[in-house]
Amino acid sequence: MIGAESILSQLGSIVTNALKGFANVAFTGSLIVMFLLAGIVVLYSKRRPRDAYLSWGEAMASSVFCTFGLFWAFGVVPHQWLIYSGSELAMRSDAILAGPGSTGLMEWSPIVISKQTLADLIAVNLYGIAFVLTVILWAVWQNRGQKKTDEVEKSNYGRPLVKA
Repeated sequence: MIGAESILSQLGSIVTNALKGFANVAFTGSLIVMFLLAGIVVLYSKRRPRDAYLSWGEAMASSVFCTFGLFWAFGVVPHQWLIYSGSELAMRSDAILAGPGSTGLMEWSPIVISKQTLADLIAVNLYGIAFVLTVILWAVWQNRGQKKTDEVEKSNYGRPLVKA
């Protein structure tokens, strides 16, 4: 029974350490800035008409904004997580979670999983979130201003009924 209690306490410390990531001002601030930048794109896409002409200055400003947003989402946010997990959370490669040399969690496993592996997995998930968010934002921008067509009554043969 002692092994089960130690496993539960280790799992609790893993979850607690992962949630402590939001206590870091730099990491949490970078996440907030990333979602604010995404919100700006969504709000501006609702205001800008689909067929409006783009001036040279507007094109330059929007390209700088997009480049900054991509740099922030794919560069700053994962960097802040990796710095925080390696320093304050002590998720290093010598802290073994599972496998030979661990302190009870899946000690029987021949595969060694360190805390750094967990930190890197979280960083990969941050990249995945940024990628999905990028695709969603491009879809929102490309579909702005599209009008939904009214459903036209169809005949028994599938052709639209047009009343003259």
